[in-house]
Amino acid sequence: MQNHLGRRGFLALAATGALASLPSFTASAAPLRSSEPLTTPRHQLWWQAPADDGSMITQGLPVGNGRLGALASNDSGRELLLVTDATLWTGGLNDTLDSDGQFPYGRADFGSLTLLARLTVEIPDHDLGAVSGYRRTLDLDNGVVSASYVRSGVTYRRQVFASRPDDVIVLHLGQDGGGRYTGTITLEGTHGETGGTAESFAGSFANGLKYGAAVKAYGSGGSVRVSGPHITFADCRELTVVLSGGTNYAPDAAAGYRAPSVNPVALARTKVRAAAQHSADALLRTHAADHRALFGQFDLTLGTSTAEQRELDTWARVQARAATGVPDPELEAAYAQFGRYLMVAGSRDSLPMGLQGLWLDGNDPDWMGDYHTDINVQMNYWLSDRLGLSQCFDAFTDYCVDQLPSWQDTTRRLFQDSRNRYRNSRGKVAGWTVAISTNPYGGGGWWWHPAGNAWLCQSLWEHYEFTRSRAHLEKIYPLLKGAVEFWEARLLTTTLDDGREVLIADSDWSPEQGPLDAKGITYAQELVWTLFGNFRTAAAELKRDAGYAGTVGGLRDRLYLPVVSPKTGWLEEWMSPDNLGETTHRHLSPLINLFPGDRIRPDDSTPKDILAGTTALLTARGMDSYGWSNAWRSLCWARLKNAEKAYQLVVNNLKPSVNGSNGSASNLFDIMDMGGGRGIFQIDANFGTPAAIAEMLLYSRPGHLELLPALPDAWAAAGSVTGAGARGGFVVDLRWRDGKPTEARIRSVGGRSTTVAFGGTTRTVTLKPGQSVTLKDLAR
Repeated sequence: MQNHLGRRGFLALAATGALASLPSFTASAAPLRSSEPLTTPRHQLWWQAPADDGSMITQGLPVGNGRLGALASNDSGRELLLVTDATLWTGGLNDTLDSDGQFPYGRADFGSLTLLARLTVEIPDHDLGAVSGYRRTLDLDNGVVSASYVRSGVTYRRQVFASRPDDVIVLHLGQDGGGRYTGTITLEGTHGETGGTAESFAGSFANGLKYGAAVKAYGSGGSVRVSGPHITFADCRELTVVLSGGTNYAPDAAAGYRAPSVNPVALARTKVRAAAQHSADALLRTHAADHRALFGQFDLTLGTSTAEQRELDTWARVQARAATGVPDPELEAAYAQFGRYLMVAGSRDSLPMGLQGLWLDGNDPDWMGDYHTDINVQMNYWLSDRLGLSQCFDAFTDYCVDQLPSWQDTTRRLFQDSRNRYRNSRGKVAGWTVAISTNPYGGGGWWWHPAGNAWLCQSLWEHYEFTRSRAHLEKIYPLLKGAVEFWEARLLTTTLDDGREVLIADSDWSPEQGPLDAKGITYAQELVWTLFGNFRTAAAELKRDAGYAGTVGGLRDRLYLPVVSPKTGWLEEWMSPDNLGETTHRHLSPLINLFPGDRIRPDDSTPKDILAGTTALLTARGMDSYGWSNAWRSLCWARLKNAEKAYQLVVNNLKPSVNGSNGSASNLFDIMDMGGGRGIFQIDANFGTPAAIAEMLLYSRPGHLELLPALPDAWAAAGSVTGAGARGGFVVDLRWRDGKPTEARIRSVGGRSTTVAFGGTTRTVTLKPGQSVTLKDLAR
């Protein structure tokens, strides 16, 4: 099949800006100032101790504006901010293959996300040992990290936030009772930069990426001045520190992913000077209003916790939940809201979030902090539509669109390399695919991942199902079509024992286990079946490529679909009755059409043997794995309507991480046990687990909603969810009591008709976009 929009066409579009939808670090108009006061926080986490400098990834509190992120220590005597820019990547296109036809995968060739800066504010006479009443909070509603303490009868307070409207990170120190601040501010790069000043620095990487950061401090009373490599402040009643920084990254393949006209350090200086013209309160109000506009779109109540539970700080509460086994529904709801907070902070107007989101504690994140296309980047965005943050999905969409010219070019030039064990046996290649790891420069790392294109497209398509946005569908259509063309060229014809001729995927690896060159793996077969179906629907809705869509439909009808092994009783992962991998492996690749897909459903649409084999395989995988794997398991059990297993896996992810064990760190970041007492932060569970909570409360597919499909006993007494997204183009507000829905409000954001079910009751709802209907007595 000839590709009607070739590489030249894509590069021409990129050059005109049609594909360059991610803004680079750039000047912007002064934001409108908000006069709204901060809301009284309903969702707040708190701690009784600051972070240690050496444990920032497990104790530091995150802030972010979607591009700039920071971890804050909140130490009374020495505030430390570790600052990251989403685009500060080493590496490049990485298109010279290794001797095995796969991609290099190192920090120098593939590249890595890295830290931008360290900002320290030292206040010597506020040493932690000299203060009392220390309290540290994360206000999820307003997007603010704060700390307070008492010294010599004076209450001191500080706030840290990352403002999207002003494109800066702000640290404000205040007090009540006549206190003063005296100390030093130090801004440092993390890559050996030279020639900077106390207020700014600049640098560049070997790949040509330029970057810079700047800081500005101002106070009331006392003095603030530059003194050598530091900014000093003395006898200030209040102090505000404003930081900005960025790179000359641009989402434009034709320009080599650079914006040559951008001078990052000059732009950073401009931004901090502009912000410093306003009071800390004005900056905070503007930031909080912007944050609340997203965060306030959804709410969740899972029940009432006890007075004793409420008295505990967040870390003590996590520990108590694990030690006692007593449900803490408000903590569990707060964990979901923390995931939403991270989404707002980490995914707006820049690159999407990878393995660690926007938060690093050094320049050597595991797996380079990259985008893993065999679960990580997809799971990161399962939350956004389900939990009222559809706008945050746009960063993922734009990334895929902006990378497509490079992915397409690399696939056509390199995929058929004779050394590549995954090359197409038929000798043809078309469209595009990706590697297991991707970076922001169009580059791949590690091994080729043929089915990765189909999984990325599945996520992109699902967002359309939630939003019914025609603009989004038009944007992703070239990705869908290019992936379909790749698979049209790749599929092989084989004859089964019963004489049927079917189409199967060429040699591949079921992530991340088993034989390296198996044909017809379930993972690929299921994804391609879904891809072909979604493409046909997209073509029909956009009224494009009718003839080709018919051809693709014919291919879909011939695809081999997995069967149940007569040996194990499980849905086969490979075209073999034998288990060729690890029984309890972390990946659930053969179950990809249980979740996130839904070809396999616990209803009459799925043959009973397939449903039984699916359940048996999920059971065999076990209930104890890494956080992201537990989240995926929970989602699958929710789809099978097994509420207690789904809930137990949520609880497993809330258990405290001790000495690097799997679980939640004290700052609620998910920790993955690498053995030997070493745990690493991997953010996908922080998004996948809230998505599982949402799926337990509401199942949806176009044309069908099911209320409370997997409500566990721990949440059954009473609860509510407001603003939950539903596929088919609806938003749902739901209340329940004693395990039954009492009221459901269905609002259309583009959907027209759907059934709404609970138990044996089904109602049909027909709406126009913008209309809503409230249903009651659904349990009767």
